[in-house]
Amino acid sequence: GCPGVLAVLGLEAAAPGECELTRLLQDKLQYEMRLQYMKHYFPIDYTVQVQYEEVLRPSNITRLRNGTVSEAALRYLWFHVSSQAVLRIREVLPEKHPSWKYTQELCQLFDALGKEYSKYRQIDVETVVADLVKLIHSAGAESRSKAVRPKALLDNCLKVMRMLYGVPCELGVR
Repeated sequence: GCPGVLAVLGLEAAAPGECELTRLLQDKLQYEMRLQYMKHYFPIDYTVQVQYEEVLRPSNITRLRNGTVSEAALRYLWFHVSSQAVLRIREVLPEKHPSWKYTQELCQLFDALGKEYSKYRQIDVETVVADLVKLIHSAGAESRSKAVRPKALLDNCLKVMRMLYGVPCELGVR
């Protein structure tokens, strides 16, 4: 990929659609909502099984940034990890569960975000990120080896989202 072209297209900047959707996600991921839907409505200490690659923390982002991974690629990675996390949580919920509709709404926002990303999937996402995304989507259930609380998955989702979109999308951290 030619960095010059990317700069011209402004792909390092987040698209207006991405910003709008991350603002909506930030509203949906407010602390009170995460607490209620992802903790209070679940049994005490309830966890979901995820793959190691599906846990993306601020520290992972810092490490990848230091490894000179582009911001666009990091957002792409965050999107795949986060939408997968929501699916993992949804997998364990019956439709009658009080958190089902909430996860459904999160899914819809991620689907919309996916459409934004598909517009520039042709960018050369750095190999390290491409490999992680492949792992997230390829590995079978047997490789899931981490038990994580639903709220922790969404906490990470929000923290990393603020790291990646906070400046380009002017997400005021409330």
